[in-house]
Amino acid sequence: MDYETLDIRETENVVTLTITRPAARNALSRRALGELRDFLARVTKPMILTAAPGPAFVAGADIREMAAMTPDEGEEFGRLGQAVMNLLEHLPVPVVACVDGYALGGGCELALAADFIYATRKAVFGQPEVLLGLIPGFGGCVRLQRLIGPARARELIYSGRHVDAVEANRIGLVNEIFDSREEMLDAAHRTLVRIAANSPAAVTLCKTVINAARGRDVLQGLDIELAAFREAFTTPDMREGTAAFLAKREPTFHRA
Repeated sequence: MDYETLDIRETENVVTLTITRPAARNALSRRALGELRDFLARVTKPMILTAAPGPAFVAGADIREMAAMTPDEGEEFGRLGQAVMNLLEHLPVPVVACVDGYALGGGCELALAADFIYATRKAVFGQPEVLLGLIPGFGGCVRLQRLIGPARARELIYSGRHVDAVEANRIGLVNEIFDSREEMLDAAHRTLVRIAANSPAAVTLCKTVINAARGRDVLQGLDIELAAFREAFTTPDMREGTAAFLAKREPTFHRA
């Protein structure tokens, strides 16, 4: 399918999704969010999430659109943004957000919905919505505190302060920092190729457990993990993986 705001490429069982609104610093308009929602419903392979080169990864939600919205329209826009972030977070495959430049507001929320974040030294993160009389509405109030803790999240959200890549890495927002966009994308691709070589069923179950156990106490989390552990025994991948190990050969897992 052709998209106006997205570019999709596939190599070695990895999808690269690039948001392409460079004239608007890749801001998330209604159209961009609608196209993201449509595409994410179809994803079956590990994915790199990035944006067209420029000063911004995603500068935020489209302020020109929001400025004229009524409360009902704002709620509808927020519901669309949350639906996209929820789809992204709960994809059955891993997603690496590759951030080069400003990831502010909706751009930060988009990166937060990925499994983890790689960044260049030019990356800048923030939830500056309070400077506009708004709040993070695409999941920032919920997801940021889960990643960096409630106290740090409160400080960043209440103040609207930006953090550079080094600070983002220090507080646990970013996994790795790279000197260039190319180096970052190459590293993300290598990581996802390595993941793609593993059992897709097992990786999906791991992601499901990590998401479902978040915020629960240890015993509740262990119950979730045990149910998924049992489910793993029902999959062809488990039979193939254990048989290959015992036969000292490489496993051949089922791919979508």
